[in-house]
Amino acid sequence: MNNVKVFVLMAGLTALLVTLGGMLGGNSGLAMMLLFSAAMNFFMYFASSSLVLRMYGARVVTAQEAPRLYAIVDRLRQRAGLPMPTVAIAPHAQPNAFATGRNPEHAVVCVTEGILELVSDEELEGVLAHELAHVKNRDMLLSTIAATMAGAIGALGRVVMFAGIFGGRDDRDRNPIGELVAIIVAPVAAMLIQFAISRQREYKADAVGAQISGRPLELASALTKLDAYAHRIPMQVPPAVAPLAQVNPFAGMNGGLLNLFSTHPPTEKRVAALRALASGG
Repeated sequence: MNNVKVFVLMAGLTALLVTLGGMLGGNSGLAMMLLFSAAMNFFMYFASSSLVLRMYGARVVTAQEAPRLYAIVDRLRQRAGLPMPTVAIAPHAQPNAFATGRNPEHAVVCVTEGILELVSDEELEGVLAHELAHVKNRDMLLSTIAATMAGAIGALGRVVMFAGIFGGRDDRDRNPIGELVAIIVAPVAAMLIQFAISRQREYKADAVGAQISGRPLELASALTKLDAYAHRIPMQVPPAVAPLAQVNPFAGMNGGLLNLFSTHPPTEKRVAALRALASGG
């Protein structure tokens, strides 16, 4: 069901891009914006691991430097049938974790210093299995494709806006309603779809991570702790890399309609789904 939801969302994003591009610039306009956005996002895709580690201030560690962490990652990646990822630690008091890298052969799993001090080994297994699930599911690739299409839609909207400001189009050919949709409605809709895809992949990573570790309740317990501390301890990271974290590091911004603009589902819903999974639901 999760895969079906993601497919429907991706189809909606594709339809929005094709419709908007065709309406405003024809095939050539659509292709130009899609290529521009793809170039930007696929650069991030291939350079992601080093850039993200730098933004988090993380350092790569060896088995000798972090034996507990390294041993758990190694054990779980074998269960998942994955190559050994690079292991890193970020110097943040907020307990959190993330995974990045363009494919399983170039994956990085990183935790903060705060999480190593907070959770038990069993809870840490649940957290790390979730991150390895992102690697196994190739969520970095999916998120890059979604970001490419959403970026192209946003770029089309900006082109229309600047064309309206600086002229260049005959007023008789202008469609005010279409331009309004292109400038405001379509980019916001694309962003909401992109965030919805991200939330669905978090649910998927929870489920697959629980299968890898065999510890859905421990992951649920860890998520509860991580979310509580995210409200108390700020994390100074760029918003662009916040979606990679296991729980939203800016958790205080969630709630109500703001959940539509969140890349993470509400933690209580994730916990409920994991408890249902543990009970056979």
